Amino acid sequence: MAVVSVHQWGDVDQGLREMRRVSRGPVVVLTFDAPALQQFWLTDYIPEVVAVEQARFPTLDQVTSALAQGSVEVRVDVVPVPRDCTDGFGEAFYARPEAFLRPEVRAATSGLVLTDPEAVQRGFARLEKDLSNGAWDTKYGDLRELAERNGALRLITAST
Repeated sequence: MAVVSVHQWGDVDQGLREMRRVSRGPVVVLTFDAPALQQFWLTDYIPEVVAVEQARFPTLDQVTSALAQGSVEVRVDVVPVPRDCTDGFGEAFYARPEAFLRPEVRAATSGLVLTDPEAVQRGFARLEKDLSNGAWDTKYGDLRELAERNGALRLITAST
């Protein structure tokens, strides 16, 4: 099992092939489909963060190809994120944008840490303004009502 870590590996393909080689059962990878992050409202404030994430995360095709050896069946499932998710990754705050105004939340979100600090500062200044004047809620307020949201989180399972 690899949980939101494949984007940190030096050789993703080799690591995934090794997981298949040593596994007696299914191989499970929890990761993000970086292009799907374009559907997240944060992109309207800091579009640079998606470019950073797309450069870091292997594509779903890369992951599934590396896992698909022999007669292996590979499935990719969208993982819904509950509104009250406490994990702290960026999309966990889809309905709680105020969380991004807290420095500890920003510091724990690697995509933001790796994005140009000036772009991040500009984006969050605009977010703070939009939250105070109601513009965020006008455009995205319906997200506050969703019990869960299908975003970029994916569960990839390879089994024989």
